[in-house]
This record gives sequence, structure tokens and C-alpha cells, in this order.
Amino acid sequence: MKVLVVAPAWVGDMVMAHAVVPGLAELGHEIHVLAPPSTAALASRMPDVAEVHTVFTRHGELGWGPRRRASRSLAERHFGRAIVLPNSFKSALTPLWAGIPVRTGFRGEFRFGVLNDRRRLDEARMPRLVDRYAALADVVPANPRLQADAVALRSLLTRLGLGTDRPVVALCPGAEYGPAKRWPAERFAALAARCVEAGASVWILGTDAERQAAEEILAAAPAVDLTGRTSLSDAVDLLSAAAVAVVNDSGLMHVAAALAVPLVALFGSSSQTFTPPLSSRARVLERQLDCRPCFARTCPLGHLDCLVGIGVDQVFDTVTDLGGFTARSTHETHATAGCP
Repeated sequence: MKVLVVAPAWVGDMVMAHAVVPGLAELGHEIHVLAPPSTAALASRMPDVAEVHTVFTRHGELGWGPRRRASRSLAERHFGRAIVLPNSFKSALTPLWAGIPVRTGFRGEFRFGVLNDRRRLDEARMPRLVDRYAALADVVPANPRLQADAVALRSLLTRLGLGTDRPVVALCPGAEYGPAKRWPAERFAALAARCVEAGASVWILGTDAERQAAEEILAAAPAVDLTGRTSLSDAVDLLSAAAVAVVNDSGLMHVAAALAVPLVALFGSSSQTFTPPLSSRARVLERQLDCRPCFARTCPLGHLDCLVGIGVDQVFDTVTDLGGFTARSTHETHATAGCP
């Protein structure tokens, strides 16, 4: 049977959507993914995905026209089932208009009628997002995996003038959710200086929104600022070349985990209970405080102790323990196909 997975718009959630794919593939299904432009590139890097379809809507947009156009194209594929991972009403419209006979999703947001296989979400029984996704697909969740492109990586290294003769520590100082998820930029800067002293190359990855943090890091250490210079696919390939990544609880945290790159994940207002980095090579650093997790975008108490209390020494020692200064970082290490 052809199965359409309707994917989320957030980068981290999109990576975790792959948790349902291996189980569906084992059942012999042909898996297609429907995604917005913001995350479609990740679907193309997922093992066992036959084809990626893009619905050209922006984040938060209803997009009646683009969804109608996407549904006409999908109707020609004769899908047997759609698994709608987002909880919004609009995300279920395209499978409905495409005439897909079984449309599965969780109850909520007036989705009676657009979904005909509506499931009740038991948050206590399914604490992780991947468990909830897998429950909709009726499979056991797998750790998400992404495939890096070794050829594209070599081209990127040449275009950006990057070398991998020294171990690469990738710093990802951003988190779109808000500052309560971001380890302070001055801490990233101090860490970068320590990593360079230890013999590593430091790459700073992120969007234009992280440019200010990158400038603060560059003032402390001779790092390479890649913020705003790469696409999402580029970020996948560049992260695959890292010996260790240091990340906030963000989309790039899940990308690094899905590539099986050793990573240090810094958690502030959020909790790893819901969206942990699903990799045996991940180390989570967080503080056990009465006020967390609060899941706020900005610290409601104004002190950000959950993140300020994570010291540079602690992070540096974790990078060292993960082999950040002894493992040789080359594209052959991670960029073949979503390493074990």
C-alpha cells in the first residue's frame, strides 16, 4: 500500500517524523512524505522514503490554494492511507481533498470529518513525541535517521573554504523557540576559545537569527561563521563532518542526533522527556530546578538559572569525553548514510 505521511513544519519535529518510516517499510508499504518547503529537504534525506511531495505553504498559513493544488497531484498516486502527524485542521485538508480513503490523526481542532480514523491522545502513556507519531502509524518507533551526502559535502567544503584536517566542533547557538532555550552566547564564545586551544576547528551553524551570537563567538576565538550561509540540506552535510556538536534543544539537535554525530545537548526551559535527542552518542546537560521545565519562551523569573548554571567547564569536559579532540573529523566518518 502507498502511505502518505503528512509531516510537520518544525525542523526538529520533522526529523522525529522519521520514527514511523522504518516500521512502515518493514510492513512492505511504499512511504511518501508531504511537507512544507521549510522541512521538505529533510524528508529527502530519510532512508526508506520513496518520494517527497511539497505543499507550498508558509508556517502558520492556511494556504487553501496550495493545499488544493497539492491534493490534485496526490490524487493521481492512489494512496491507501494518510497519517497526519500535525494536530492542526489545515494539515488534514490535503489528504481529504486527495480522496485518500483512510486518514489517521489525533482528535482536536475540529477535525471531525476531515479525519476518519481519529485517535485519542494519551499523553501519560505516550510521553515522547516519537511515541505519539508511532501510535498513529501503528508501528514501534525507531530512532530517526538522516542520510548525509558525501559528494555534496566535498563540494561544500571546497566552496566554503573549509578543512577537516583537525577535529571539528560544531556550535549551534540558536533555538527558534526563544531565549529560554539558548545557552548564553558568551558561554558559547568561551567554549569556542577552549576548543580552539585544544586543537579543534570550530564551525558556527545556524540561520541569520544567530548572527549576533556568532559575532560574539568570533570575538573570542578564530571560528568559522556559517550562520545564514547554508541551506538546511547543507547543514545536514556539514554536521555530518563534525567530531562533536554542541547544541541547544533545537531542530539542529535532532538533525545531529539523526546523523549519529556525538553531541552535547543543552536543555533550559524545556525537557528531554518529550523530545530527547534519540542517539546513544548524545549527552544531555540540564539542571534539576524546581522552576523547570516551564516550557516558557523567555524566563518568567528573569534569571535563566537553568542555562546560566551550565558551566563552560562542564560542557568542555563532555566534548572531551565524546572524543571531540581525539577523533579525526572527516566526511568519510559520518557522511555515508546516517551512521550507526
